[in-house]
Amino acid sequence: MNSSINSPENNDNREYDYTLFPDEERPEYGRIIRMVETHSKVIDLGCGSGVLLEKLKSEKQTKGFGVELAESGVTICRQKGLEVTQGNIDARLPFEDDAFDYAICNVTIQMVRFPEILLNEMKRIARYQIISFPNFGFYKNRMELLFSGRMPRKMLFGYNWFSTGHIHQFSVRDFKEFIKISGGLKIIKADYAETTSVIKNKIIGICPNLFSVVSVFLLEKIND
Repeated sequence: MNSSINSPENNDNREYDYTLFPDEERPEYGRIIRMVETHSKVIDLGCGSGVLLEKLKSEKQTKGFGVELAESGVTICRQKGLEVTQGNIDARLPFEDDAFDYAICNVTIQMVRFPEILLNEMKRIARYQIISFPNFGFYKNRMELLFSGRMPRKMLFGYNWFSTGHIHQFSVRDFKEFIKISGGLKIIKADYAETTSVIKNKIIGICPNLFSVVSVFLLEKIND
C-alpha cells in the first residue's frame, strides 16, 4: 500500500482524513520556504495538518495562521499549538485587508470550486502570494490523453476522474493567463527546480509547460 496521504488506497482527497498522516511532508515545502522572508506573517490556505506552518516557524521564525476545511486537519493543527480556523478558502476570509505578508496555497487551488475567489482573497489579505499546483500540461499527461484517449491519471495521483478532488486541471500557461486576466498581481518568481539534477532543472525551466510536474509561483500585489 502507498504510504502517502495522497493515494486512493489511503484517502478520499475530496474529504481528507489526516489522522494517520499528522506529520507528512510534501516535496515542494522546501521550495516554498525559500520564498518566504524571515519573521514574516503568513497564512496557509488549505494547511492540512499544519506541517508547512511548523516548518516555516522553525526555519524562518514566522508568525503563522491557517485555514483548513477538513476537521481532522484542524484538530491536529490545534493539538500542535497552531492558530488554525476551519472553513472554505474560496470564500470571503475572516481577515482584514493586508493582514499578512504572505498568503500561501500549496497544491490546493485546483481543488476549490471558485479559484478566482481564492486568488482575489489572497491578493486582498497579503502583499505576496505563493501558489503551487500540478501542471496538467506535463508531457506524460499529453501522451496519455493522445494515445489512450482517456483522462490522464498522472496528475490525479492515481485517482480516477470521477473520484478525485482535483476538479480544475490547468497548465503553467493557463496559470499565467489566469494571473493576467485577474489583474492586480505580478509574477516575481517561478520555481520549476523539482529535481537534484542541475541539467534536468535547466531543461524543465526552458519549457516548464511541457516538463514541470509541480510548479511554484511567487506573486506580488500591485496597483491595477
